[in-house]
Amino acid sequence: MEAEITLVVDGIEHRLTVDTRTTVLDALRERLGIMSPKKGCDHGQCGACTLLLGDRRVDSCLMLAVAFDGAEFRTADGLAGADLHPVQRAFIEHDAFQCGYCTPGQVVSAVGVLCEMHDGEPSAVTADGAGLDDEIRERMSGNLCRCGAYANIIPAIAEVAQR
Repeated sequence: MEAEITLVVDGIEHRLTVDTRTTVLDALRERLGIMSPKKGCDHGQCGACTLLLGDRRVDSCLMLAVAFDGAEFRTADGLAGADLHPVQRAFIEHDAFQCGYCTPGQVVSAVGVLCEMHDGEPSAVTADGAGLDDEIRERMSGNLCRCGAYANIIPAIAEVAQR
């Protein structure tokens, strides 16, 4: 069974016909050629497919595209305007990536984390009086990096958080 849907990705409206079992991730990559979100685990555990839906982080591999007809998503590619997003710049300045496979999801997730923190949304460690690094570490725990760039990811996000 197929359905006609509209997805707005990085400010561009796309009308497409998808099988009703198609995930948002597969619609973006296979139908629209948007390669920034990656297919890692395909189970919502690694974060390589992270997108922003508004200011909220979502795992696009778990979302059926037909359920998000008309939704507006942002990818790592859509974060930058005429210049890089502050998180993208901080990742570069801190060498917060190695192979780069997880980097788009990490960057998008970091932007979502900063929005959550700015809005005062608690995490699992907030009540414990966690410091900024522990707060970021907890909130980013759904994004895995097999290369081990964590040592640079946390300071990159912390730098932007303190601006």
